[in-house]
Amino acid sequence: MTEKTIPLLPCRTELIQSVVDFYTALGFETTHLQKSPYAYAVVERGAVEIQLYGMKEYDPAASHSSCYVLTDDVDGLHTAFRSGLKAAYGRIPTRGLPRIGPLKDMSYGVRQFLTTDPTGNTIRVGQVISAEEAPSAPKETFARALHMADLFADSKQDYPGAARIIDRVLNLEDEQPTPVQRVQLLVLRGDIAQRVGDAEAARAWLEEAGAVQLGPEERETARDALARLGDLLG
Repeated sequence: MTEKTIPLLPCRTELIQSVVDFYTALGFETTHLQKSPYAYAVVERGAVEIQLYGMKEYDPAASHSSCYVLTDDVDGLHTAFRSGLKAAYGRIPTRGLPRIGPLKDMSYGVRQFLTTDPTGNTIRVGQVISAEEAPSAPKETFARALHMADLFADSKQDYPGAARIIDRVLNLEDEQPTPVQRVQLLVLRGDIAQRVGDAEAARAWLEEAGAVQLGPEERETARDALARLGDLLG
């Protein structure tokens, strides 16, 4: 016997077509779409199937609905999703709804990114990159701050909490981050500021990140943060 789990995600009724269009941009095929007597859609991309049901009073801004997609080519999917979104929207949406987040190595052993549809559902796409079953949180000050700030920003969507973590460690006087860590922290801080609508502060954080001097090996280590920096400044 073979089992399969299919996530059912809520969707504001009048947004059903824009949500389907979003998944089409990601390379999904719409295998079912109805708008009456109630809104319902099914989208599929290979073995991944998502079903969406309409709710008249659903608030996308307050959504916590999500599902996790495991893959063996997270870089390839991130590239494909970004390309599809740029073709559909004329730009790569990095904030608001819909949006796609940065690709990054998480300290719990997964390389992942998040993308959120027009009605607030977040699809987490990840690839296991560590052989450890449950890697422990980093102990070093700045690595731990990045770990915790990432969790607060992406998993909890607690942007003020994530900002406080970064601000605290960047203001330490007895310890300093490595140049790569400084870039990663500053880019995430700018990203958070942009997500909460503080464009002026976001640009200041991001420009500070861009001014950090990195050698060739450091740039390779910071490649995900630098790619996000380019998106946010673009």
